[in-house]
Amino acid sequence: MTPLDIQLLLTALVSVLVLVALIVSRLKMHPLLALLVVSIGVGFATHMQPGSIVSHLLTGAGKTLGAVGVVIALGAMLGKILADAGVTEQVADVILKRTPDRLIPWAMMLVAFVIGIPMFFEVGLVIMLPLIFSVARKLEGKARFKGSAYVYVGVPVISALAAMHGMVPPHPGPLTAIAVLKTSVGPTMLYGFLAAIPAMVLGGPLYGMFISRRMSTRPDQALLDQFTLAEQADGQPRPGVLIGTLAALLPAILMLVHAVAEMLLPKGNALLELASFLGNPLIAMLLGVLFAGFSLVLARGGNAEQLRDALGKSLKPIASIIMIIAGGGAFQEMLTSAKVGDAIVHLTQQSAFPPLILGWLIAMLLSVSTGSATVGIVGAAGLLAPLAGADPSLNLPLLALSIGCGSLFFNYANHAGFWMVKESFGMTMGEATKTISVVQSIVAVVGLVVVLVLNAAVAVG
Repeated sequence: MTPLDIQLLLTALVSVLVLVALIVSRLKMHPLLALLVVSIGVGFATHMQPGSIVSHLLTGAGKTLGAVGVVIALGAMLGKILADAGVTEQVADVILKRTPDRLIPWAMMLVAFVIGIPMFFEVGLVIMLPLIFSVARKLEGKARFKGSAYVYVGVPVISALAAMHGMVPPHPGPLTAIAVLKTSVGPTMLYGFLAAIPAMVLGGPLYGMFISRRMSTRPDQALLDQFTLAEQADGQPRPGVLIGTLAALLPAILMLVHAVAEMLLPKGNALLELASFLGNPLIAMLLGVLFAGFSLVLARGGNAEQLRDALGKSLKPIASIIMIIAGGGAFQEMLTSAKVGDAIVHLTQQSAFPPLILGWLIAMLLSVSTGSATVGIVGAAGLLAPLAGADPSLNLPLLALSIGCGSLFFNYANHAGFWMVKESFGMTMGEATKTISVVQSIVAVVGLVVVLVLNAAVAVG
């Protein structure tokens, strides 16, 4: 390692500490402002030109808004339609009536597991928020419930979505590792499911039941009201469960079709191109909103102007969330552009760990330091690709899986997902750390343990 590498690593560490201090100290700085201030500080500390700093800020915020912000806005619109139509309340009633309180986290984990197969973490969470809030709001009304119902219900969802996002193709992370390491999708997917199940159980229902008793987290009332309206203003009966469920799941269905098409159809196929277009998160969410608006409102005699007003109002509670996530994207871009990832690679090159553990460590360090799981996966896979090609005894699907698991570890302040969970649930920095950061760390570590066990079993067999 060079003195420059050490300087970059210290800069990344200090920047996170300063960010937390600005938000939780007496200054109580708004997270967006704190993220921008710290990002600029990173730029100057790493000797960037002022013009370059501004360029990286705009690029990071813009990429994040383009990839996540618009999808979150469409998700808020879809959630508003489903809530006003009573769909989320119907589903919540079914879960609560047919599931004992102690099994609700397991039921929510199962729903998120299915939703998470085709959906990115942030998109899946947007889809699940109305149901999380509806179930938790009903649950907290029970006198015998102690702690935060929203953490109790939400942590299993976070765990399942994270596990699927990092471990199971066709998510971009695992697919990237598969492509770089030149292995196959089938075995990696099978191993991914085997690792995801115990990881999301330990990080979800089990940890959620433990931590929820020690927290009193409750989302902002405006966001709760948006996603949990039980009665319709016009007094119309609720739509059927079938059409309501289809409206809620249409984006997930389109993304799943895209995922299946990618695995079964050759590149250049017209059907694959159509599935890729319709299964893009932005297009899938847009079609979901349009379908829900027509089938649940307009086709049932609803007022188009009232629908438009409702959709406009749905964006107000999540505007702050979107902008904070954009700030997180700017922070991530600044760390990445400062070549913090290169310093991490130089650090890991001096180690003598086995390949499966080394892949996990590199992906973990890159993800934590740069705020990007994708950077972690691409960096780790690229670094180990020569070894993968030279060592025929190395289990490449398990190596790809270990890299995906490492990229999940300790999702924190430079990750968009951290801010989405924090702001959606109305958490403090400490509460968000106890939930999403710890949950994803549990998922990452359990995933690595399963990888090592599977590797030992395959070697013996």
